[in-house]
Amino acid sequence: MNEFEKNVQSKRNDAIDSGVGFIVSFGFFFTMFIVATLMKMLG
Repeated sequence: MNEFEKNVQSKRNDAIDSGVGFIVSFGFFFTMFIVATLMKMLG
């Protein structure tokens, strides 16, 4: 067993972290899409 397996910093589930990252990035790009759509409609 190596040093990193003995000293685990985070014991959380990786699937939860990847899901949160996906939702945050999706929300960012969705917001950019809405802003661009509104600018196109108003401009």
